Amino acid sequence: MKKERLICPYTVYDHLEELDPSDAELLRLSHEAARNAYAPYSKFNVGAAVRLANGEVVTGNNIENAAYPSGLCAERVAMFAAMAKYPNVPFEALAVTAYSTSKTIDEPVAPCGACRQVMVEVEQLSKQPLRVLCQGETGPVFAFDGIESLMPFIFLDKFLG
Repeated sequence: MKKERLICPYTVYDHLEELDPSDAELLRLSHEAARNAYAPYSKFNVGAAVRLANGEVVTGNNIENAAYPSGLCAERVAMFAAMAKYPNVPFEALAVTAYSTSKTIDEPVAPCGACRQVMVEVEQLSKQPLRVLCQGETGPVFAFDGIESLMPFIFLDKFLG
């Protein structure tokens, strides 16, 4: 038996002013999207914003449904909308933020596993690393330069055939 250690590199920004202006704007748009979320059951509003290589930004928010799991996460709403509206345009970055009505979220909220797997596919299609920015309602920003930093041991299409 051999024990291995996994290193997950990311950058922590303590203040939005430390970010590149385009990343700060992407986060601002994800916060705005979170305010429009439909989350009457969990009271956990999530917003996402995707920046494409053509300069367009597409936002999304989580949408819940009483018949769980019929809702959809903000990240996938934004990514699927971007892919539908701008097919074959590479993704550059994705920002995700969250609010809760029961407490202040003051640490970064990371995407769920299903959203991360979609990010893998998006990154492969884009043929470039996907920058992922995560923040709570307040607090620091975590920046991941490529999906493998956020989700090691990714499942790839090459495994299928």
